[in-house]
Amino acid sequence: MPESRPVVLIPSYNTGPILPTTVEAALAMGVPVRVVIDGSTDGSADLLSPLLSHPRLQVIRLERNAGKGSAVLHGTREALKEGFTHVLCMDADGQHPADLIPRYFSCSAMYPEAAVFGRPVFDASAPALRVNGRKVSNFWANLETLGWGIDDSLFGMRLYPAKELVEVFESTFFARRFDFDPEVAVRLAWRGVPILNLPTPVRYLSREEGGVSQFRYLRDNALLTWMHTRLFLGFVLRLPWLALRGENPLLSLSPPAS
Repeated sequence: MPESRPVVLIPSYNTGPILPTTVEAALAMGVPVRVVIDGSTDGSADLLSPLLSHPRLQVIRLERNAGKGSAVLHGTREALKEGFTHVLCMDADGQHPADLIPRYFSCSAMYPEAAVFGRPVFDASAPALRVNGRKVSNFWANLETLGWGIDDSLFGMRLYPAKELVEVFESTFFARRFDFDPEVAVRLAWRGVPILNLPTPVRYLSREEGGVSQFRYLRDNALLTWMHTRLFLGFVLRLPWLALRGENPLLSLSPPAS
């Protein structure tokens, strides 16, 4: 029987003063936390200095910005070396609720073979353009996996089996930047990794609250368009096998979408 020994993994690029708040919230859950500084130039990494003596925290600094996916890959490889079996990725910008970390860990303990994906529950702070725009990526992700059970292809709070995640990364030269979340979701589904979806509140912080965003509408949507073009071609090649393998064995365990 597989086991689950998870760690929280927080990639960060120019997150500003919200970074230590996010890290402190995760540490308050009594879990190990690893932060990957992805070549930040805004001094935010230095704000973690008062926390570096914490026994459950390690900070990894990458010299150059290589993208979210690259930071997660680096952090996941280090986690495997430490003996962790799963990584729970959280964004550094305070959008994801640290108080749900125990629930993600609990799901992983019950179903260690699975990836646990957050299904975002938006409040009034969510920009309508972002909420509605992600529906396009969700449509394509579910088509490319024949409805394997990816409720949201772009949401960043997810718990991954670490070994399978690294293998997915090693199967492609892509998924290293903003395309990380949707591409690895599709490729994990292609590999037959069961997916559970966990409703998760998400909050978009205002600038006054310290909110930051690295999203660039034209650049990142162009990247997603190219990504789904590639994935659709991969889907066509895999279609006979995908049609014969059956459905996600944990599909019925995900709460129904409202």
